[in-house]
Amino acid sequence: MRIWVDADACPNVIKDVLYKVAMRREVELTLVANIPLRVPASPLIDTIHVADGFDEADHEIARQAQSGDLVITADIPLADRIVDKGATGLNPRGELYTEDNIKGLLRMRNLMEELRSAGSVSGGPAPIGPKDKQEFTNQLDRFLTKALNR
Repeated sequence: MRIWVDADACPNVIKDVLYKVAMRREVELTLVANIPLRVPASPLIDTIHVADGFDEADHEIARQAQSGDLVITADIPLADRIVDKGATGLNPRGELYTEDNIKGLLRMRNLMEELRSAGSVSGGPAPIGPKDKQEFTNQLDRFLTKALNR
């Protein structure tokens, strides 16, 4: 079991949680980004630097993630791809992406994108706050406890 991180858009506060959890729970953590990243020195934590380009990190994660892995991403199309492979997604606000909810979330995301492009909706999500960090941490802990006790 490995944790993959769509690191280009992942907030630093969430990355910090992931570093601590990877070392405490002894779980491999791979951050994928199109910019070089600085991560704590640990044999459990590594990075993959992909080429610049739209969705390059997403493509790499989708290619490498396996059934049972956890992918940290706010990108719903990426989450859809990895759930189809048997992995689970978790967004930085603590919402799990699973077989039970991903298709509905993808439809909602596509609708919102259409509304934004038509000018009917503007803006994006609020910055990650302490409540989001706590929900993420709680959901991550529940997932890992279940996955590592199998």
